Amino acid sequence: MELFSQSKPIDRQPVAAGRFYSADKETLLRDLTKLFAECLNPGEVLHTRAIITPHAGYVFSGKIAASAFSSTPKNARYDNIFLIGSSHVMAFEGASVYNTGDFVTPLGKAIVNREIGNKLKKENSVFDFPTSAHLQDHCLEVQIPFIQYYYSVTPKIVPIIIGTTSTTTIKKIAEALRPWFTPGNLFVISSDFSHYPSYENGNKTDNATAVALASGDPSVFLGAIKKNSAAHIDGLATSMCGWTSGLALLDLAQGNDNLEYKRIAYSNSGDSPYGSKDEVVGYHAIALVEKNISANNLQKPEDEFSFTKEEKAMLFDIARNTIKSMLYENKKITPDKNRMPEALKRPLGAFVTLKIDGVLRGCIGRFVSTEPLYDVVGASAISSAFEDPRFPALSKAEYEKVDIEITVLGPMKKISSISEIKLGKHGIYIKKDMRAGTMLPQVAIEYGWTVEEFLGYTARDKAGIGWDGWKSAEIFIYEGLVLEENRK
Repeated sequence: MELFSQSKPIDRQPVAAGRFYSADKETLLRDLTKLFAECLNPGEVLHTRAIITPHAGYVFSGKIAASAFSSTPKNARYDNIFLIGSSHVMAFEGASVYNTGDFVTPLGKAIVNREIGNKLKKENSVFDFPTSAHLQDHCLEVQIPFIQYYYSVTPKIVPIIIGTTSTTTIKKIAEALRPWFTPGNLFVISSDFSHYPSYENGNKTDNATAVALASGDPSVFLGAIKKNSAAHIDGLATSMCGWTSGLALLDLAQGNDNLEYKRIAYSNSGDSPYGSKDEVVGYHAIALVEKNISANNLQKPEDEFSFTKEEKAMLFDIARNTIKSMLYENKKITPDKNRMPEALKRPLGAFVTLKIDGVLRGCIGRFVSTEPLYDVVGASAISSAFEDPRFPALSKAEYEKVDIEITVLGPMKKISSISEIKLGKHGIYIKKDMRAGTMLPQVAIEYGWTVEEFLGYTARDKAGIGWDGWKSAEIFIYEGLVLEENRK
């Protein structure tokens, strides 16, 4: 029997706040800002239909989760986000959709599309299970602050927890969801990967599972899960705690030749300063994307961009006032988008560099064009002032002396020859497997590097793949427009 009356809305209260993420709103906002600023981005704008993202504590898996969400445009206008996870607290022969109220986090309410929830329960017996399955499970809750923070307009959510391990029932769940598996909706699969093997075995197991999942074939995926189990790896309790949710996505996407899985980022708990390498939990960010829609279709690499004197002044006002507000009021300001000129609404990446007497004092930014430029500049200014790991947080005394430089980045273009790199004109982004790094156009000129040195330093110091790692990596170039603040 359903435990709650359909006629009396009952909001689902947070149970993971204070344990998996901060229960304090301002602290949570700062944490999310830092996670998105430091996460590994996919390197191109993708038309993403679904993501697989972890649900551990933010100090362990938060950057990977931010990477997963970063594979979707910040300004995307999804009709709904279907949140799907596998139950951690009870077993039942189907799925439970929360349709009795909204989800509450420290950032406010995430509105549940109860109309869809009611329809799923009414028309599909596999969804006719109590909403009590949601009350103590963290797997969906930890995703919601990412949704509330990241998207310019927060979509409604459809929270679903799967309680069965029957592959036949999971197919029925997928079929019931199929009418909503459209480009207008985003499916978010909440799952960690290997649980409790050693660091080395965790990396191997998680790679095998991800390769099988990325094949798009449910039978290959299930075969990999069984093979991992049969190997009797020390400490391995599961290859993927949400494998039933991952299987539902595979069932939904199977047969659509225009969809492919892209591995965005990976780490495990042993990579965190708070984790041990003896018993780890694995975290993948994987996106299911449409093959024929990418940044190369949305923007031409040769697109030019420039700004008027007034537009430049607005960018510097945003950067400086955002830092000042955090420094003096511990408050993040949000620019009025209605006052923003169209040039500042373009989805361009940017880095904000802080200097005092010509000496670097902070530099952080984003180069993937997934959100409005004015948002990128504000977030990057905060990160450069307070979250650059190379420096302590900016002080009030330093604020009065700091000079701000903004580098606005154009779209990226993959190159086949390093002869295409023009020093001083192009920044470079190097990606190999799950590692990546970038350096801005002006850096090579400032240090007097050759093209090979530019590549070597970026590969070694930014991507962490060694001096010659660029030779077997993907290389992208982008142009940067450097704006300098005029404080005279």
